[in-house]
Amino acid sequence: MESNFPKKPIARQNEPKIIRVSVSEAARLFGVDDRTIRRAIKDQELRYIIVQNRYKINFESLVEWSQKRTRVKNKLAKEGIGQYVGQWKIKNKLYSPNPSVVDKSADQNTENKNPTAAIN
Repeated sequence: MESNFPKKPIARQNEPKIIRVSVSEAARLFGVDDRTIRRAIKDQELRYIIVQNRYKINFESLVEWSQKRTRVKNKLAKEGIGQYVGQWKIKNKLYSPNPSVVDKSADQNTENKNPTAAIN
């Protein structure tokens, strides 16, 4: 006996999960105005779908768009989620920077800023 209910689609394991955010969420995350996000949608710079008459923006396209625009990139760092990155405590060593690489780059920066210290 066959069921009259529609069959549920089988989730494919190899397909990446698509993250979608609303216009207001995107604006808050990236530190820009809602109108900036809507303008990017109108100019077809973002990938999106419409769910119940609301835009759901593909997060990957949002990140790509923000990195192409200097002003949005700077606002992301100063007013968006980027302002909190320094406060994150990453416990998983897989995703934290290698301390030896960070120390070397810090040493090089101090050497370049104070060339007279190397002479003395």
